[in-house]
Amino acid sequence: MTTTDTMDTEATVDQSITMIKAGCEYVRITAPNARQAQNLQNIKDQLIKKGYPAPIIADIHFTPNAAEIAAQIIEKVRINPGNYADKKKFKVREYSDKEYQLEIDRIYEKFSPLVKLCKKHGTAMRIGTNHGSLSDRIMNRYGDTPLGMVESALEFARICEMHKFHKLVFSMKASNPIVVVKAYRLLVQKMIDEKMNYPLHLGVTEAGDGEDGRIKSALGIGTLMYEGLGDTIRVSLTEPPENEIPVAKKLVERYSDYKINDTSNFKLNDSHFELRKSSAVLNIGGTNVPRVISDLSFKKDIKRNDLSSLGYKYLKKEDKWGISDFACDYIYIGNKKIDYKIPGTLSVIQDFVTWDKYKKEKHFPLLTLDELKNNQITSNLKFLNIDINDISSLPIDVINSDSSLVLLCSSEHRIDIHNQKRLFNKLIEFKCQAPVIISSIYNKGLEDLKIQLYSTIDIGSLLIEGYGDGIFIVNKNPDNRKYINSTSFGILQASRRRISKTEYISCPSCGRTLFDLEDTTAMIRSKTDHLKGVKIGIMGCIVNGTGEMADAD
Repeated sequence: MTTTDTMDTEATVDQSITMIKAGCEYVRITAPNARQAQNLQNIKDQLIKKGYPAPIIADIHFTPNAAEIAAQIIEKVRINPGNYADKKKFKVREYSDKEYQLEIDRIYEKFSPLVKLCKKHGTAMRIGTNHGSLSDRIMNRYGDTPLGMVESALEFARICEMHKFHKLVFSMKASNPIVVVKAYRLLVQKMIDEKMNYPLHLGVTEAGDGEDGRIKSALGIGTLMYEGLGDTIRVSLTEPPENEIPVAKKLVERYSDYKINDTSNFKLNDSHFELRKSSAVLNIGGTNVPRVISDLSFKKDIKRNDLSSLGYKYLKKEDKWGISDFACDYIYIGNKKIDYKIPGTLSVIQDFVTWDKYKKEKHFPLLTLDELKNNQITSNLKFLNIDINDISSLPIDVINSDSSLVLLCSSEHRIDIHNQKRLFNKLIEFKCQAPVIISSIYNKGLEDLKIQLYSTIDIGSLLIEGYGDGIFIVNKNPDNRKYINSTSFGILQASRRRISKTEYISCPSCGRTLFDLEDTTAMIRSKTDHLKGVKIGIMGCIVNGTGEMADAD
């Protein structure tokens, strides 16, 4: 989406071309009033003249007359059902069924002219619900919920169908990826119930910038794409708009040839969304936050300095460790050993044979199933390594008989989310409360951004369902340990399972914003990034205002 003033034709055209060159296939431009809607014609003409005939989407809020003008010029109009025919007054009241129907009748009268124009001119329409701008009517009947988001869109879609207008696309955007996933799944189920079958536009709105924005976007969008949902996507970053495209392209590329082959035990809209009960084994499982494991097994010698990228800084003069909020909880060292005193909050996982040889304090064994069965192991914490493809032969009775056991489930393929869910369903079915570490393994040569996006989907999609007691991203690349460690904490933060930093809910900016949102966000971040656990909203205009900060403190 462009961030320039829509009345500045040259700037908007130039930015659109920059976005298109980066891989953008649709250009969305805000049109807050009739003049700006009319100027879309000039922008469209200039883009075509310069050889960039990309479809244009007009972004409309509050102003039906602007939408009606735009519908006669460009390819798609996006309307927000929360503010197209309503003004937010935050009134609390009870609606009788008759009063509610009168509200629907009022919307029909106000919305029908746009529907007729879109039908006449062959213009598509996106009905784009935002979690933070639901109407008072919806809020009073359904609350600030995914169901409210879905019903807000369907009220408008039903009016479209009354006019036999079907060129519709839906979106259900929120700044919280969990709300996004819930809302889209519910929308699909409601469409099935009402015999609708419209495309979906996916996105996490106000995702922020940097690592956090990319992780939140991947969690919401990628979880849905894995399930076969989504037809267009937009990554919303508080950065130049062309920065959004590489992230979106990498998400699309991963699922461009994707098919779910085994759907026998898989429901696209099956949601858990509650914490799986697990027993506590030392600091893993139970009421503990999910733990972060980092891989150092590929190192020839593991020195003190190797821990600096994992949140631990050795202060030589004081002979003690400085520990950050992003300090991992465990390191896996394979068949290596450590001869120095490790930080008090850190523990070590070793392969069984090496562990059995040294048996050092705060060192714990990683076992194969055969090693577990064939050895008498005295340790108050043991890790059982499981390939996710072997879950059908998983000995639940053996696991249930050992209260010191933690399962480490490894996977290497994008389809393995399905198998991980099968594992958790099996554990729940057999009342097995052993904690589970979710581990994903990625090729050493895979670029950092792809590791970040892929691991967010592969692990984060399970965390938001309430599954998993820890996270272990394996890449064996000595140059990106800090990046992977930071990604691990970012995934836990985005999935709301472990809060380790300030969260920023920031608007990506658009032509409505009358100040430099990127610089403002950076300034606010520099002054507030010590406020661990606080959610701060940074908004840009009347649309992304107090309502859109619904999820912020």
